[in-house]
Amino acid sequence: MSHNFSQNAKVQMEDSRTEHLVVDPARLNAAEAVCTLDYAAELLRQGGLVALPTETVYGLGANALDAQAVESIFAAKQRPSWDPIIVHIADLAMLASLVADVPPQARLLMQAFWPGPLTLLLPRSAQVPDVVTAGRPLVGVRMPAHPVALELIRRARVPVAAPSANLFGHISPTTAAHVLADLDGRIDAVVDAGPTGYGVESTVLDPTTNPMTIYRPGAVTIEQIRDVAGAVELYKESAQLSAELAEALPSPGVGLRHYAPRARLIVMDATLDELPLRLSEEMRSHAGEQVGVMLPEGLGPVEDCGGAHFFPWGRWDAPETMARTLYAAMRELDAEGCRVILCPQPPSDGIGAAIRDRLRKAARPR
Repeated sequence: MSHNFSQNAKVQMEDSRTEHLVVDPARLNAAEAVCTLDYAAELLRQGGLVALPTETVYGLGANALDAQAVESIFAAKQRPSWDPIIVHIADLAMLASLVADVPPQARLLMQAFWPGPLTLLLPRSAQVPDVVTAGRPLVGVRMPAHPVALELIRRARVPVAAPSANLFGHISPTTAAHVLADLDGRIDAVVDAGPTGYGVESTVLDPTTNPMTIYRPGAVTIEQIRDVAGAVELYKESAQLSAELAEALPSPGVGLRHYAPRARLIVMDATLDELPLRLSEEMRSHAGEQVGVMLPEGLGPVEDCGGAHFFPWGRWDAPETMARTLYAAMRELDAEGCRVILCPQPPSDGIGAAIRDRLRKAARPR
C-alpha cells in the first residue's frame, strides 16, 4: 500500500502484512498524526479492516454500512455470524443514519454518558446491514470517549462496526501488541495509541425494555444508569448454554465462553483474609502444572508451592486498576506458559461487576 505519511508515524512489523500505525493522542493536530489518521480513514472507506484504540479495549473496525467489509471482520476474528457487532459513531448525525427511533431514556443516557463506555441497543434503520445485527431488530451503538477513535471515525465519515480486535473467544486486547498477537496478517492495519484506559468492554444496555436491561456490565454501572434513567436490571443468562442456543441470544457480550486465556482459569471467591490459605491450597492441588496467580495487593503471605508465576493485580479497593490490567494479566501468564491461572474475584461494587462477568465467562469450559 502506498502512502505519503512520515516513517516516524508508521512502524512496519517485520514480515507482517498488518501495518502498525502509531498516533500520539496528545498530538492529534500534528502533521504526522493527521496523515496517519487520514490514511487509516481511507482504508476504512475502501472496505479495509483497521484496529483502533477505544477507552475500553482495542476494536476491529470496518465501515458499518458496507456489508462485505463487516463480513470480513467475522472472517478475520473467526467470529460466528450469530454474534452481533457494536457500531461506533463520532457524532449524533451518524446515529441518525443507524437508528429508526431513540426512546426518551436513551436520550437521557446519551447526555449523561456519551462519549463513553455505554452501548445502547436501539431499533435499527434500513441502512444497517443484517450482518451487523445478525438479523436482529436492534443495533448496538456507542460513541467512544477515546480521542483517537473519535477522530478516526470523524475522518472516515462513516460509522464503524468494531468488536474487540482479537480472535473470537480469546482475551480482549488492551494494547496494539495484543491485537498483533492475535490478528497480525489477518487485518490491514492497527492504530496504536498506547494502552486503553478502562480495560474491559462497554456496558451494553437495552433501553427499550421495561425495566431496562443490562446485557453486559461495564464501566458505566447499574447504579449510574438507574440514577439517570430509572429502573434497570441485569440480564440473567441460562445456566445451560450451547452453540445452538447462542443464535437466539439478544445482544453482544452474552452467551458462550469469551475473554478466555489458553490456560484453564479458576475463579476463586474468598475474602482478603481467606485468600492466602485458599491460594496456597489451590496451588498444591495443581502440583506438577505451571500455575499463574493474579495476586491482589495487601494479602498476607502466600506460600509458593512450586514456582508459580505471580502477577501483581492491584488493590481490592481500587477495582478500576484491576479492570485496566485484567486482560494484560491473563495474556502475560499465558505467555509464561501457565497451564492454570488462579484468579480471585473482587467485590461486585461498581466496575467490579464487570470484572466478575468477564471472569465467569472466561472460566467456562471449552
